Amino acid sequence: MAESHGEAKGQKAGAHTETDGGHHGGAFPPFDSSNFASQLVSLAIAFVALYLIVSRIALPRVGGTIDARQNKIEGDLAEAQKLKDESDAALKAYETELANARANAQAIGNETREKLNAASEAERKALEEKLAAKLADAEKQIATTRTNAMSNVRGIAADAAGAIVQQLAGVTPDANAVNSAVDASLKG
Repeated sequence: MAESHGEAKGQKAGAHTETDGGHHGGAFPPFDSSNFASQLVSLAIAFVALYLIVSRIALPRVGGTIDARQNKIEGDLAEAQKLKDESDAALKAYETELANARANAQAIGNETREKLNAASEAERKALEEKLAAKLADAEKQIATTRTNAMSNVRGIAADAAGAIVQQLAGVTPDANAVNSAVDASLKG
């Protein structure tokens, strides 16, 4: 059977070369003017068929795809604008709340500072009053002590002067004379 296939191929190849060998003088078939009419009809039929396939099947599908994509893009842009507007509104609300919080914090700080200053001032005044009272008492004690000391100084000076005169002169001086001499010296 392999031989019969080989022979058939050989016969066809030989037959084909014989037919080609016999028509060397003709023109190229598409450029042969006797075939123009049939080629134009075939071209017109192929063009109409291709036009119908493209216009009825391919173009509606492409147009639908383009429309769907355009609608998707417009929807995405609308959604993006909506989200942008929402984020702008949220940012504005955040900034407003932040400004309010800062104002409240500053007001609370000022109020606290004023309260602490008032309390500090009241405490300082109370302490100054206590110290002033203690100082007045101390000055009274000093004045009393000075008065007592000065009254004792006169007596001590008179006793000391009498003792000195007695030691130096060996005579006890008169108390009135010693007191008048001490008074004269204390006056200046």
